[in-house]
Amino acid sequence: MTPSAEQLLLFSLLILASPATAATCSSCFSRSRAVHYPNSDRRGTETGACEYGAFGATLYGGDVSAASKLYRNGVGCGACYLVRCTIGGYCSRDGVVVVITDHGASDSADFILSQHAFAKLGRSASAGAALLALGVVDVQYRRPAMGVSRVPCSYPKKNITFKMDHSSDFPYYFAFQIWYQQGDRDIVAVQLCETESLTCKLVDRSHGAVWAVALPPRGPLSARMLLSGDDGDVTWLVPPKDVPADWRAGAMYDSGIQVYS
Repeated sequence: MTPSAEQLLLFSLLILASPATAATCSSCFSRSRAVHYPNSDRRGTETGACEYGAFGATLYGGDVSAASKLYRNGVGCGACYLVRCTIGGYCSRDGVVVVITDHGASDSADFILSQHAFAKLGRSASAGAALLALGVVDVQYRRPAMGVSRVPCSYPKKNITFKMDHSSDFPYYFAFQIWYQQGDRDIVAVQLCETESLTCKLVDRSHGAVWAVALPPRGPLSARMLLSGDDGDVTWLVPPKDVPADWRAGAMYDSGIQVYS
């Protein structure tokens, strides 16, 4: 297949681009590479390691990514990153915000983007198509302050929601995911407390975005989350709404609370 004039120009720009033109703020962005995975022009994958299922395929309109070091054994699930490519004339200065939903490594790339997200790296539809044809690009991802590489996620009009995992087995095994967490802090611990007797158990991160505990306390349950930022600050977030005593696999429970910083 004979390459088009646009694709030839793109390859020339890749070869000629210098580090000085590729980065406009070396203190604000980390450098890496991005590739894309197939069959994802409209949405992400439903089989990601974070175990989000169909929810993970549609987060941020399908602007999702697999990651290797940024996956962080599941802690990185749900984290948002601002990614932009560095080819002059082709790449949008705005870039694209993506959500980590999967684990993967390819071609020394920190990001394996959905095609939907990868195309949005381009400044126009035709530029995005040329980038897709290229398959791999040098990128920068935002590092706003204090060494933090992620950016705040935003889910307007949504509270943090507890999605009971399909592996849950009432009343013996309590497994769930935490959806719609805004902000740029990690959830590093979860404590499950029965709200009448205040009997509590720490919950382990089972795998991906799934937290689980065997023989949970009985009764209405408060899922308390420990948030940690790169500045070392840690804060317990206590939802005003409880998970009902008769919780069930597959159910969704609104926490009544959200993170705004």
